Amino acid sequence: MTEVPSWFPGRESKPAPMPLLLVQGFVNTRDLEQGTDLLADPDTARDWLVRTRLLDPVAQPTRSELELARGVRESLRWLLRRDSDGGGELEDTLAPLRAVGDSHPARLRVEDSGAIKLENPGHHALGDGLFELLLIVRRAQEDGTWTRLKVCANPECQWAFFDRSRNQQGSWCEMATCGNRLKNRELRARRR
Repeated sequence: MTEVPSWFPGRESKPAPMPLLLVQGFVNTRDLEQGTDLLADPDTARDWLVRTRLLDPVAQPTRSELELARGVRESLRWLLRRDSDGGGELEDTLAPLRAVGDSHPARLRVEDSGAIKLENPGHHALGDGLFELLLIVRRAQEDGTWTRLKVCANPECQWAFFDRSRNQQGSWCEMATCGNRLKNRELRARRR
């Protein structure tokens, strides 16, 4: 089981392995049930982004960069939801991800051993950190761990969690809370 670092927002019982945990934590910077958003306030956002190493400690994110970050977060949440239930508006939803991808040209480095690696641009500006998140998603899509990162099926929650179940059919961040809540709601609706 992955140990959850201190920068992770909230409590987490279903953490993804690193570095995918960084994407999970980024998506969970907005807690729909609590009504909190770590990326809404520039000072709070800066503190969280520096602690996660998505932003250089001397950098100060602009309002437009934070707006893009919130857009990237919601695009990632949509992808996680879409991967599990299909559907959704493609063009508008993917626009923030495309903006980050288009603004960072990828470079390859050939090491002395002959290994070819994607060069990491560093995290001087917030866009560099957002680009790093996209690289993590790409690696997770390639190695198959991306399909295990999901958002809670409770529309009032949508907390990102890592599905460790054998058949990858997990739907709830916590069965005891969201799962029971929705199952009880459905039961009451059927009884009516």
